[in-house]
Amino acid sequence: MSPIRIAIIGVGNCASSLVQGVSYYTNNPTAGGLIHPDIAGYVPSDVQFVLGIDVDERKVGKDIAEAIFAAPNNTKALNCDVALTGAKVIQGRTLDGVAEHMLNGGERGFRLSGQRDATQAEIVEALRASRAEILLNFLPVGSQAATEFYMECALEAGVAVVNCIPVFIASDPKWEARFRERKLPIIGDDIKAQVGATIVHRTLSRLFSARGVSVERTYQLNTGGNTDFMNMLDRERLTSKKTSKTEAVQAALSARLAAEDIQIGPSEYVPWQKDNKLCFLRLEGEQWGGIPVELELRLSVEDSPNAAACVMDAIRFCRFALDNGESGSLTVPSAYYCKHPPHQMDENAAGRLLDEYLVGQLRAAE
Repeated sequence: MSPIRIAIIGVGNCASSLVQGVSYYTNNPTAGGLIHPDIAGYVPSDVQFVLGIDVDERKVGKDIAEAIFAAPNNTKALNCDVALTGAKVIQGRTLDGVAEHMLNGGERGFRLSGQRDATQAEIVEALRASRAEILLNFLPVGSQAATEFYMECALEAGVAVVNCIPVFIASDPKWEARFRERKLPIIGDDIKAQVGATIVHRTLSRLFSARGVSVERTYQLNTGGNTDFMNMLDRERLTSKKTSKTEAVQAALSARLAAEDIQIGPSEYVPWQKDNKLCFLRLEGEQWGGIPVELELRLSVEDSPNAAACVMDAIRFCRFALDNGESGSLTVPSAYYCKHPPHQMDENAAGRLLDEYLVGQLRAAE
């Protein structure tokens, strides 16, 4: 298969886990941990990183393989060697991509490079020169203006998108229409984890409903020590994140809960946790005869590798769509891999439809 050429906005922990993962599975092609080892003939080793975009002085100018290990990144290193990619991280455009308090965070925060921010024309030219096919958006939560800037760049450069953050693009009809007009596919919004807080919360909510237990109240409180959690100390940046996570769980309930009965979202930044994320989840419901039932769960995961498995699949489905001339929001892959897709679906239903979609498209191509 020809390489899948990837450009990355935001060379942080998620990018680090993904780039390392390509090396890991290239050297260990039969290793476990993949949701789909093969998608339409594409395997992880087909992914090639051709451009990085960032604004931190510790990353700009470096090879992507070097930049992924620069501070403030703090995710765990995989058991593999990452060879130089030959692709550099270039200066991006800051806009709202960096929260004010992150500039005073020392080693844990951002250090702006001091270089002049890139213009739209310069980013478009870099995308074209790299021959990138798919742009991954790994910007910090709350980067509305920055995300919209890069979406304009992708549209102008003719590049597909996997939108991994909770700024609503694939699920916004106006943006979706623009990608469809340019004959470009997009998967989004807000990537799920392989086994993360939201997917577990959705699964338990559906279990309650399937067994006839009405959910009366629920919360999901999360703590972590990576730059994502540090960024979200600015609560004004959390609006879309809380909407994305809350709607993902509401969609799994048999009846919507009132706002005061559902609390979902980041809780606290704990520096020593680094990229480890702790989820504290509670559901309260009523079973037979109005008798109460309560469930509490603690989940511990390494945050960025947990997302990488879904991103790896999304990349390959996006390339498959490019191969088949599809455009606009990819409904089923978005529903399976994202928290805030254009159309919410049950995981099992989305999984079945994903398999049917893949088989159907392969048959049509024969």
